[in-house]
Amino acid sequence: MKPFVLWMTGLPCSGKTTIVKDLQKDIPNLAMLDGDELREWFSPKDFSKAGRDEHNKKVAHLAKLLLKHGVPSAVSLVSPYLENRESARKIIDAGDQFAECYVKCSLEKCEERDVKGMYAKARKGEIKGFTGIDDPYEAPEKADLIIDTEHDSLSESANKVKDFLKGRNLL
Repeated sequence: MKPFVLWMTGLPCSGKTTIVKDLQKDIPNLAMLDGDELREWFSPKDFSKAGRDEHNKKVAHLAKLLLKHGVPSAVSLVSPYLENRESARKIIDAGDQFAECYVKCSLEKCEERDVKGMYAKARKGEIKGFTGIDDPYEAPEKADLIIDTEHDSLSESANKVKDFLKGRNLL
């Protein structure tokens, strides 16, 4: 197995973290870089465009460091802007050992899955700059892998990722 970075992007509640947790059962030493958890340490409370850009760059540098030390990682991060993901690809600079995975799910389905009530708060104006409500999500134009969590089960989604990694000789 070669180390890799899976950059899991998608709307909040699309299933990014859930898929990564499932992958951890089968991929030894897979580090999960969860955007929400890392935000607490790297960029608390700054959801401005500049804050999101900076947060993405910090996470990309951490993923690059893990890759350099032979640790496979999966980044579970909304990464709402195309430029964020292109910046991550350039920072990590790992060729086929980097993959942008679009976790595709409709806004309506993501809202149904939202156990924390973030979408409802955003719709009431209690949360400003929430991706998908009053801040855009720019869907990837050239994702390396698209996972449709609205129509595929968790095991189907995880298997698609594993098959993709095997196809790149990373598993």
